Amino acid sequence: MTQPDFAIVREMFDLTGARWTVPVLVALEGSRMRFGEIARDVGGVAQKQLASTLKELERDGFVTRTAFATIPPRVEYELTELGEELVGGVKQLGSIAYANRERIATARREFAERAEGSVAV
Repeated sequence: MTQPDFAIVREMFDLTGARWTVPVLVALEGSRMRFGEIARDVGGVAQKQLASTLKELERDGFVTRTAFATIPPRVEYELTELGEELVGGVKQLGSIAYANRERIATARREFAERAEGSVAV
């Protein structure tokens, strides 16, 4: 049996774990938006960071960027089918965390109590 290649999975977790990726994906869900609109919806993201996040999402096929030859130039972003699928997965993970928040809090409390009782060697 061959060992599975988890590199793409690690890359996906790195991407979705980045601070601004999920808020950008959620902002774009179901709509086409301009850069400024995304920035307003996400709130608190620096222009440079938003540009970098959008570029990574476009590179990986989750977002499309459409430039219009107007004056002034207009650029819009929207999720691809793959991006919509990713948003669904992220929301599913979020709902698991939310539904189990008490169990997670209990586990953390119990862990901390056990850690307090142990002696470091």
